Amino acid sequence: MGAAMPLLVGKYVNKIDKKGRVSVPKPFRASFENQTFSGLYAYPHFKVPAIEACGEAFMARLSDSLEDLDLFSDEHDDLAAIILENAFPLPFDPEGRVVLPQDLRDHAGITGEVAFVGRGAGLQLWQPKAYEAHRLNAFERAKARGATLKLRPAHPSSEEC
Repeated sequence: MGAAMPLLVGKYVNKIDKKGRVSVPKPFRASFENQTFSGLYAYPHFKVPAIEACGEAFMARLSDSLEDLDLFSDEHDDLAAIILENAFPLPFDPEGRVVLPQDLRDHAGITGEVAFVGRGAGLQLWQPKAYEAHRLNAFERAKARGATLKLRPAHPSSEEC
């Protein structure tokens, strides 16, 4: 887990079979290759009908971050319940597929196809039409707000666009 994880970017749509198996897009799958667990972790997104997914290093960061909250506080208990208690380790099969548990598919309304959406350190899985509506809504909200992003200083080893 020592090497920096590649950024997960882009969108891919793959079919899901009747057994709940779906092929994880190769660019995403490749970013999880250097971890101990050969797969990804997935849990329901609690704000939208989507599935959050990440590698073991990010899952460990989430767990560690919960330790910053007051033990037994409502915030700690709620976030631990939402993230850790509802997380599923999803191992890759030899073809690079994972089985999405029915609970997660129901939460996201996923049936015939899955949209894999890169989100930097993690990714989201959506029912494709729901994702498209969400994306358009986010675009309009950002445009209406005049959203901007303050860039962090570049790391000395990184190259600029």
